[in-house]
Parts: sequence; C-alpha cells; structure tokens
Amino acid sequence: MSAARVGVVTFPGTLDDQDAARAVRLAGAEAVPLWHAERDLKGVDAVFLPGGFSYGDYLRCGAISRFAPLMEELVPAARDGLPVLGTCNGFQILCEAHLLPGALTRNQGLHYVCRDQRVQVVNADTAWTAEYETGQEIVLPVKHGEGRYVADARTLEALESEGRVVFRYLGGNPNGSLNDIAGITSEAGNVVGLMPHPEHAVEELTGAPSVDGRGFFTSILKKLVNA
Repeated sequence: MSAARVGVVTFPGTLDDQDAARAVRLAGAEAVPLWHAERDLKGVDAVFLPGGFSYGDYLRCGAISRFAPLMEELVPAARDGLPVLGTCNGFQILCEAHLLPGALTRNQGLHYVCRDQRVQVVNADTAWTAEYETGQEIVLPVKHGEGRYVADARTLEALESEGRVVFRYLGGNPNGSLNDIAGITSEAGNVVGLMPHPEHAVEELTGAPSVDGRGFFTSILKKLVNA
C-alpha cells in the first residue's frame, strides 16, 4: 500500500496542500509535492488539487492556474485516465481546464461561507468515492466565496442522466448551486471535483465534527493497490 504515490499540487496562493498531503499519508499512501511551474508529474499514480486562492483568484478563480506548466502535463494525463481530485479551488481549476463541465461563480448570497455541511453521496462508483455507499450522508467542511455550481440546461441534464453528480448538498444549499450540486465527475469517473473539503475531515484532533473525508483517500488507495 505504501507504494501508491499521490501528487499534491501547489500553486501560488494554495492554502490546503499540507492538509491534503497529511490526508494522503494518513490513508497509507506517499504524498508527492508537485510544483505548478514544473512540467513533471513525477510518475505519480493520482493527483490532488487542493483548495486556496491560486494566483490570488485574479480574473476569476482558477482562470490563471489552468495555464500553469504543470497543467500542460496534468490535463492530457487526466484524459488518459489518471485519477484526479480537485477540492474547492481545485474544483474551479478543473472546470477552467475543461476536465469537468460547468463553472463555479459567486455564492448566491454574495457572502463567504464557512461551516460544516451535510452532503449526500450520489455516486459511489468513482475512483475517489468507492469506499462510500450510494445515498450515504456525510459531513464535510465548506469554506468558499465562489462555490455556486452553474451549467447550461443541456449540461445539467447530461450530468443527472449519466449519474455524474457525485455529491449533493443536504440541509440547506450553502451557495445556490444548481440542483444542489456539491460535486461532479468526468465521464470516465477518474476526475472528481467538489467544493467541500474532505482533507479537513480525516482525524479527530483537527476539531472537525467527523472523519467522513477519509473515504476519498482510502478509495483511491484501494483502487491503486488493486490496479
């Protein structure tokens, strides 16, 4: 299990890379630092794009990060099947890079949201969610000002009909996301993006109300070990 290597990407302004790396290590994998300016994925088996404010969120969230040298390697690798997870700003970057459809815009209430959020696992068949049960309710932290998921009607219909909505908000939509969407996946199921932060819900000592985020990292580790 220790042979599995998960890359953790750092852009200028990334905040959660250390938390992401710790979550990867707690699951039993090796966390491999990936620097935005390098065109080298270092032979990793999966990649995690964590949250933060990459490039200061200038232009719009993730708009500059998509052009980083590392992304020139990551995008084709993801299209070839490399498992990729993006949380919060990472989700925004995945949408900007067209690895996931739609976009993340300003929260409907125009306020920054920071709270523990109930979400439902809608799709437990992705590379990152296989350790959950479909319909399972979990609690993960959210912390964002631009987390409202939007897409045109055709895209929304495709996401719903193809089972590509992975997570849905419960107990109140924190940002006005269409269809209460909290996370989605690519057609192949290897790329997953969501606004909540599983990396902040992996151990009791962090003060999180749950350790429900562990399943993301045990899911990908199990997939890599069994590959």
